[in-house]
Order: sequence, then structure tokens, then C-alpha cells
Amino acid sequence: MDELEILKKDWQKQEDKFPKLSYNEIYKMILKKSSSIVKWIFIISLLEFILWSCLSFFMKDSESMVKFDSYGVDNIMNPITILGYIILAYFFYRFFMNYKTISATDNAKVLMENILKTRRSVKQYVGFNLIYLFILTFVVLGIEMNKDVKMVELVEKASANGELLKFYGSFILITLVVLAIVIGLILVFYYLIYGLLLKRLNLNYKELKKLEE
Repeated sequence: MDELEILKKDWQKQEDKFPKLSYNEIYKMILKKSSSIVKWIFIISLLEFILWSCLSFFMKDSESMVKFDSYGVDNIMNPITILGYIILAYFFYRFFMNYKTISATDNAKVLMENILKTRRSVKQYVGFNLIYLFILTFVVLGIEMNKDVKMVELVEKASANGELLKFYGSFILITLVVLAIVIGLILVFYYLIYGLLLKRLNLNYKELKKLEE
């Protein structure tokens, strides 16, 4: 059983075998736990960014990346990449400010509101990453279909055989299936990290509601 739950039951039932805790003492304990959770959300988001950045760095000299760079589409990829970094920086800032705000909160009602804001920020962050991945995938595939010699030949062959619509339909369908699998794996990853942290944060929110009743 959670330590906070044990102490809270003690406070409610006023059992003699445990120290008596006041409302403020229990609130401070919830505040400390909530602040720690939000701090870890901020730290993990930065570690995640560093991880993907390192993978991107080590893959930049791979054959596929070198080939893609040869297409000369920096005018398309650079704005998308920069926009992604700007939005990620915004979320990092929000996570940090959520941590600072919660750490300085001295009111149960305000703390509850800040917990809800943090939960909303994390959900928006996850949503942005998935949408960005979806858009980036189709942008990259669109470039490949127009620049890659083999892909261009396949498109021309399908067009010559009167199967262009069938070709594009099959290509999009396969892409969506693969993308759905990848997104599913990412969602599992996010659940194991952010989902469990948000679950603990939600328990703190419920404890605060009970204190306010």
C-alpha cells in the first residue's frame, strides 16, 4: 500500500499506533510527490529528445540518409525540422514551468488545477509527436516517389499499364499499416513512461479532492 495512503488513513481514523498528521502535513506530502513526478516528466522528455537526436546523428552517414540528402530537398525538410524543434522546445518549457509552478504551490485547489494542466500538457506532447511522425512519413515518402529512380520507374510502369490508381492505393495502404504498427509501439512506450507517471499524478489529484471534501 502507498505510504501516503497509509498516513492519510491514519489522519482520518486517528489511530493511536501512528503519528497524527494534520491537513497541512498531508497536503505537503502530496505536493512533494506531485512535484517529483512532474520533475521526472520534464527530465524524461529531455532524455527522449537526446535519444532520438543521437540516433539521427549516428544514422546521418547511412546509405539511405546519404541517398536522401542527394535529392536536394533541404528547402522542404529544413522548415519541417526547425518547426518540430521549436514546438518541442515549447513543450520542454511548459514541462519545466509546470514543475516550477507545482513546487511553489501552497493551495490544494491551485495544486489540483496545476496537476490537470500537467496532464493536459503531456497528452498534447504525445499527440504532437504522433502527428508530426505521421506528417513527416508522408512528406518523406512523397519525396522518395518523385526523386528515387526505382520508385519513379515503378510509377511510370504502373501508369503505362493503367494501374496507377491501384499502385498508389496499395502503396498508401501498406504505408498506413506499417505506420499504425509503429505508432502502436510508440504508444506502448509512452504509456510505460508518461502513462504510469500520469497515473500516479492522477492518484495525487484524487487524494487532494478527498482532502477538500
